[in-house]
Amino acid sequence: MTDRERLFTEPANAADSFAEVIIPLALPLNYTWAIPAHLKDAARVGCRVEVNLGRSKKYAGIIKKIHHRPPEFSEVKEIVNVLDAAPVIFYEQLQLWEWIARYYMCTEGEVMAAALPAHFKLSSETILVFNEEAGDDFAELDNEAYLVAEALLIKKELKLAEVQQILDSAHVYPVVNRLIQHRICYVWESLKESYNPKKETFVQLHPDYNTEAALEQLLNTDKKLQRAEKQMELLLSYLYLQKAEGEITKPALLKKSGATEAQLKGLVDKGILLLDKRAVDRIRLLPKDIQVNFELSPAQDQALAQLREALQQKDVCLLHGVTSSGKTEIYIHLIEEQLKKGKQVLYMLPEIALTAQTIRRLQRHFGGHIGVYHSRFSQNERVEIWNKVKDGSLKVVLGARSSLFLPFQDLGLIVCDEEHDTSYKQMEPAPRYHARDTAVYFASLFENCKVVLGSATPAFESYSNALQGKYGLVRLTERFGNSVLPEIEMADTRRYRTKEFADTILFPPLVENIRNVLDRKKQVILFQNRRGYTPYQRCNTCGWVPQCKYCDVSLNYHKFYNKLVCHYCGTNYPLMVTCPSCGGHDFVQKQFGTERVEEALQELFPAAKTGRMDIDAVRGKHAHDQLIQTFEQQKLDILVGTQMVVKGLDFEHVELVGIVDADGILSFADFRVNERAFQLMEQVSGRAGRKHGIGKVLIQTTQPAHPVLLRVQQHNYEQLFADEISKREQFGYPPYTRLIRLTLRNKIKEVTRDAAVWFAGSLQNRYKDFIIGPSEPIISKVRNQYLMELLIKLPRNAKIIEQCKKDILYNIALLHQEKRYKSVVVIPDVDTL
Repeated sequence: MTDRERLFTEPANAADSFAEVIIPLALPLNYTWAIPAHLKDAARVGCRVEVNLGRSKKYAGIIKKIHHRPPEFSEVKEIVNVLDAAPVIFYEQLQLWEWIARYYMCTEGEVMAAALPAHFKLSSETILVFNEEAGDDFAELDNEAYLVAEALLIKKELKLAEVQQILDSAHVYPVVNRLIQHRICYVWESLKESYNPKKETFVQLHPDYNTEAALEQLLNTDKKLQRAEKQMELLLSYLYLQKAEGEITKPALLKKSGATEAQLKGLVDKGILLLDKRAVDRIRLLPKDIQVNFELSPAQDQALAQLREALQQKDVCLLHGVTSSGKTEIYIHLIEEQLKKGKQVLYMLPEIALTAQTIRRLQRHFGGHIGVYHSRFSQNERVEIWNKVKDGSLKVVLGARSSLFLPFQDLGLIVCDEEHDTSYKQMEPAPRYHARDTAVYFASLFENCKVVLGSATPAFESYSNALQGKYGLVRLTERFGNSVLPEIEMADTRRYRTKEFADTILFPPLVENIRNVLDRKKQVILFQNRRGYTPYQRCNTCGWVPQCKYCDVSLNYHKFYNKLVCHYCGTNYPLMVTCPSCGGHDFVQKQFGTERVEEALQELFPAAKTGRMDIDAVRGKHAHDQLIQTFEQQKLDILVGTQMVVKGLDFEHVELVGIVDADGILSFADFRVNERAFQLMEQVSGRAGRKHGIGKVLIQTTQPAHPVLLRVQQHNYEQLFADEISKREQFGYPPYTRLIRLTLRNKIKEVTRDAAVWFAGSLQNRYKDFIIGPSEPIISKVRNQYLMELLIKLPRNAKIIEQCKKDILYNIALLHQEKRYKSVVVIPDVDTL
């Protein structure tokens, strides 16, 4: 038996056993609880346990270790209960949690909170218990307290939610306090398991009528049934549907037969039909099948052979394939190989919008072997996917970054598609991990598990690793099906600086190209990297701009809601009609977002069907998929979108892509601006001309000679990399250094500033050559908290980086010893983007 097997199967049967338990809180260290004798056989590493923390709070934690050393400096409490018969996570997941906490400078409790579905993190629920010694005389109570006391007398226990129903109010705490003070009840904290299996009622024929002879006799001789004409029709409908579809649910039977509940009840009362209520999966998977029955092109075949060879030598390989080169078909062959070995596969994508289109492609080849996991799923659905991965019945998972936390047992391959995408980095809250880099570590925990990173525009860090030999490198330089890369044309908007075009956002070259494409019954994608109608409004008299009162940003106007919205804290404000500064009513709208582009298209092309893909337009669970399918089926002529339309979507009939405002993409104050701008524009241009003919990309800009735009025109990633990498080396930026950004925040500006100065000073002796700042970020106030930042650029030396992280955590603890700085929050962001 291996150490791993022993760890997860042996009970804590020795005397004086203790458990190190991770609970979903940001605690610097994991606490230890004693395992009582009656739970020693049930306690296992990876199982959830119910524990008390403080006087009355209960939490569901995960056992990380079982040992025989009592804590030295604290009184040990006992575990209240073991909640699982078998572990909910495995050794590899615990190793991953520990690594993320250590590398990204957070706590294992924060990782647990991010990793587990909400239904595995039991909620502590307050229950009021009636005090029998109080009797039944409630004369001293006011009306509200009297009502609750009467209910407690009858039911003996009430949840807070039930008290709220009784009083028809959400604010019940004062009433509860009065009842406790009068000793009518006391409070008990209980852990509530919040996962509920989905149940459906199935209709079955009574076993007495399972034979053809018995059924024929029933239909021909039962006079009661023959007199009940509607019941007879329902029974015949049931028999037909059962033969055609197999098992049938009660709602489906009533809908398809047009019958009523009463008619079905009549057949049940007669003992002809039975109702069977049972748990079912919320996510219905297709029959399991493997059918990889397509031919690769010679270029794909060669790339696949090179990839297999590279993965023999390296654990990670970068597949650098131009847009529409057919990288997905290569992944499908690699997945097939792993399935035939009985291994599991994780296929990661940066955006939920991409999963819908990709899942349909993969299901054609692997059927029910494929499952999807992302944040748009309900918590109950996530639990079911989690359990299918855990028991090994689901072999391939397609998901966003959170799918890394699923309990894989025998992982053979991780595919990280569009690996350059910034959506792989978790920003808020902790853990602030990068899914691509975390996937590389996670794969190392499994025997012979490989990682394939795929992109047409790789992150400079990944490409540098490949050139240095740390990763394998395979290039795929031609598009699938002999299609060619799109022609890229610049529309110089400086030519239109006249009064006639003062409010124009779609200039004549782009309008003319759109018209020509629509005349040919083809489709158009327009990319604008801002949502809303206008990013800000300005008083034309005094220049005042509406600002969020909680954040240091201007408010975006959303015409659909007719509101001003802060894109940082989400606060909505009514539309400004009077300037509070000068009393004027003349507001002008500056810049433009996707809403305004959509409106301009509807004015210019009223006959064209236009859709919009941004976070405001696709909020529902299936909204992404519905919009994508509508566009695929050519029910839309023009699709306007933010970065969602950039990322790997495959549309057959798109002939023109327009980048509406290239200057906005090129103007960010960031050392990665040229890399990101190239990636965005090259990726969005890759949506054009993927199947038939030559596509075209038209870029509106005032800087047609900009070096990045020239590289985009040439589709020359390698030259852009060469241009940029020398500057990165000269100024000490990744991939030549590692970045840690420290953000300090507090509701008092002076406290935040002074704390940042103190923190920089405390690191100055050892890291003075590596520290930039402290300084205010461009957005210096968010959600009523003032921000200051420190940037630490460390050499790529593991010892120095590890020591710096320890020093940062030590100084955070020291900072919080000072009374003035106790409430200052310090957020470390390792490998910040």
